[in-house]
Amino acid sequence: MAKRHNYKNLSIWKLGLEIAFNVSDIIKKFPEIERFALSDQMNRCSISIPSNIAEGSARSQKSFKYYVNIAMGSSFELGTQLLIAKHRAYITEAEFEMIEAKIEHFQRMASGFQNQL
Repeated sequence: MAKRHNYKNLSIWKLGLEIAFNVSDIIKKFPEIERFALSDQMNRCSISIPSNIAEGSARSQKSFKYYVNIAMGSSFELGTQLLIAKHRAYITEAEFEMIEAKIEHFQRMASGFQNQL
């Protein structure tokens, strides 16, 4: 039988969830015009990170790597969206740096995790 992971015990899932919570808190301050645009996309991206790890944990090792890859892609997409939000002055430099650091940490952790699968 294939090894399954309890996603709630995985550090990458916990960090992904933390990133999603941070993004959720930050986008509440976005202007109304962004409600169905950038803020919605950022919300979806950030939720995708821990969600794909959770879903992949119930799959085979090979499939789990694929789902971690999807989570990584979402983290890079979110990084781009954060740059746009910073450029539009929707977030502060400090908010940007805090979440960017978490995203980069997630990416390093996820890459290392994939190598262990």
